[in-house]
Amino acid sequence: MTAETNRQRVLNHLDVFYSGDIEGALARCTDDIAFTANAPVDLLPHMGHRQGKAAMREMWTAVHGRYSDMRYEVPILVAEGDKVAAHIRVFLRKRSNGRVVQFDIASFFTLRDGLVAEIREIIDTLDLVEQVLERDVSGILTGKPEAI
Repeated sequence: MTAETNRQRVLNHLDVFYSGDIEGALARCTDDIAFTANAPVDLLPHMGHRQGKAAMREMWTAVHGRYSDMRYEVPILVAEGDKVAAHIRVFLRKRSNGRVVQFDIASFFTLRDGLVAEIREIIDTLDLVEQVLERDVSGILTGKPEAI
């Protein structure tokens, strides 16, 4: 029963976050929420490690400030006890030019007392950086540039 309840809690958290309700998303987190996403923070400064609601609010505000429209799909969601793993496909519309960035995230949630206590994300950051910068970074690195 707990696994199914936690599965639904994560889905509710995602619904609220992607709707733009940052405070509602934070209300579903513990005060000491920990977030980790391995990413080049020089290029994606809102990523990396964050601890606590104030840091999460800052990061989520930055994300929502960069994108005018956010939606997601969850093709896979697995829950076991207080752990929930999700394959999330994200679609973000850039405010600067209206282009859509889409990428997949493997997200791992830990819940405590019915609240999200930890989020760990694994992202194909090369693909994400190329889309955000609108440049063929892999082509630049290999000396074989291709059009994006």
